[in-house]
Amino acid sequence: MKKTIAVITSSRADYSHLYWPLRDLAAHPEVDLRLIAMGPHLSPEYGRTIGEIEKDGFRIDARIECLLSSDTDVGMAKTIGVATLSLADVLGAMRPDILLLIADRYEMLAPAAVALALRIPIAHIEGGEISQGAIDNAVRDALTKISHIHFTSTETARCRVISMGEEAWRVHRAGAPSLDHLRRSRLLTREELESKLSLDLSRPPVVVSYHPVTLLRDPTAEADEFFAALAALRDPLVFCYPNADAGSRALIERARAFLAARGEGRLFINLDAVTYWSLLRHAGLMLGNSSSGIMETASFALPTVNIGLRQKGREHARNVLDAEARAEAILAAVREAQSAEFRKSLAGMTNPYGDGHAAERIVKVLTTAPGAEVLLIKQPASESPGSHVTQGE
Repeated sequence: MKKTIAVITSSRADYSHLYWPLRDLAAHPEVDLRLIAMGPHLSPEYGRTIGEIEKDGFRIDARIECLLSSDTDVGMAKTIGVATLSLADVLGAMRPDILLLIADRYEMLAPAAVALALRIPIAHIEGGEISQGAIDNAVRDALTKISHIHFTSTETARCRVISMGEEAWRVHRAGAPSLDHLRRSRLLTREELESKLSLDLSRPPVVVSYHPVTLLRDPTAEADEFFAALAALRDPLVFCYPNADAGSRALIERARAFLAARGEGRLFINLDAVTYWSLLRHAGLMLGNSSSGIMETASFALPTVNIGLRQKGREHARNVLDAEARAEAILAAVREAQSAEFRKSLAGMTNPYGDGHAAERIVKVLTTAPGAEVLLIKQPASESPGSHVTQGE
């Protein structure tokens, strides 16, 4: 019998990471792939990217309407609840052998909780990483402890997952599957990209990807300094939409007002994976607080300035410069990143997040994994001598 593997995708970002694992699972003769799209994928406000999935030829087995039209943390919390109710029915009827989740978005707590109650083994991609300024950090760790198979992007992340008490045989360093695009997809030439986006790339642009800092009481608290720094730049700017988090609407409105006052620059709601990767290849700098600046720009040795608290603690290659969320600190990092000396220092660098073979590693493990009777029973972590310390010692 075929193994039923269900995969959850909620946004443009995670779909670009899941594309090649989905492609390989769909082609595997021993897999019955079930694809569940939810949240921002179905939202017109965020480009209704479910159409991109359909255009790629994937069958969508369930569509979960759950994203509230909100810009608050209460809206985020209610989105989790709405998703949980719908997924209980979908997964209760589907009963896959394995449920595959990725990364750290808050809405992924819903399928994880439902699968836990339904005794469905969970496989999780991209655990063991750190982003101290976002609730994503806690979500990622929660998903790790609920999951039964782990695919990490780096060896450091693998060791961290094992240190959380997960058995080593369950934890596999696969690499970040988004990097498979660089090896397996044909990226656009500069001329093709200019035509598709109606952009003049004769001057390499600064790609701006900036999200709310969701661990702060005001998730847009760092934005004043960020936009002050942007105002001092004379480079062409290309903005990408922020995630569907509390504060995202305020950032979108601010970006639109900024570009209107500047009289040039573009804001894109969604870019498909190949177009986005092609843009990175032809960019001069990436600026913001996105995980993409950490995980993906290293593949092009693209200078990147990572701003503020959101990605604090995240492992990165030497193309990434961290800057405090102060305009003068951001501009100083930009000047360093754009210097000939810094660019020269990146020659020959490699991306610590993988080699473009993540999908095949993930599919191999999923298709050969033991059944639920083995996966669901986790062995407790062994305790080192002296681990019991009484109060006052």
